[in-house]
Amino acid sequence: MQFIFKRLMHSDAQADRVVPPSGFTAQLTLFAAGSMAFLAVFALALSLAAGRLATQWGEELARSATIRIAAPDEQQQAQTNAALRILETTKGVAQARALSDEEQAALLAPWFGSELQLDALPVPRLIEVIETSDGMDAAGLRLRLAAEVPGAVLDDHSRWRGPLVKAASRLRLLGWASIILIAAVTAAMVTLAANAALAANAQVIAVLRLVGATDDYIAHAFIRRFTLRALIGAAAGMVLGMIAVLFMPRGGDETASFLTGLGFQGVHWLVPLLIPPLAAAVAFAATRLAARRTLEGLS
Repeated sequence: MQFIFKRLMHSDAQADRVVPPSGFTAQLTLFAAGSMAFLAVFALALSLAAGRLATQWGEELARSATIRIAAPDEQQQAQTNAALRILETTKGVAQARALSDEEQAALLAPWFGSELQLDALPVPRLIEVIETSDGMDAAGLRLRLAAEVPGAVLDDHSRWRGPLVKAASRLRLLGWASIILIAAVTAAMVTLAANAALAANAQVIAVLRLVGATDDYIAHAFIRRFTLRALIGAAAGMVLGMIAVLFMPRGGDETASFLTGLGFQGVHWLVPLLIPPLAAAVAFAATRLAARRTLEGLS
């Protein structure tokens, strides 16, 4: 990377005239770099948000469990109290409490409506269990509950915790794969633009060779101009992308919505700043390869 910017800083006015300062190739390079950088910002936001979501789900679900007390009405309260007494003496349990009727009704509201009367359904009593950082022995707790509270069923969320975290992790990989694809498309567009510029200046290149200019001298003029175009275009696209992400809706701390959490947090706002230099590096490599092949073909 340091080598690339060192070459960019070395300007030769005579060599720079070889590359047209405006026209189709300039517009194509600027537009391609800007568009790809804009998309890369969203791909980064997607990947980082998915990573945060996977971590959040993993931590929250790993530290929580639920006990369902499915017993006749006349025994439900007694079994609930017995389960709570067991949890008080269970190592690794930080907090345990029985959910109120209002809380259970709120959990069922999305399926049965807000006017649900719990008396009309055989709804089990739920006990929320919060574990310590060391965790609890779920197998041992199940044995104690089976012996002392026949109607109790422990759910440590392991059945659906794994798929959720796995899905979020794969979404993060999808974001990074999108960034790689964006870099490949940028390289392809810059290569096409560089080839067009080299072909359009074939006669100028031939004259430069007659007066003693080397292929490295000629190639450097194209490399420098197209790399700078990619850097400027990517910088503009990055700024627009960050502004768009900044104005996306935000959810409160109480929400776990993925879409309202799509964005950057803390030091992650600095990550998109890597996009312009990376775009310049891609353009540098693509133009260098295109210039070498085209100049060999013009020999």
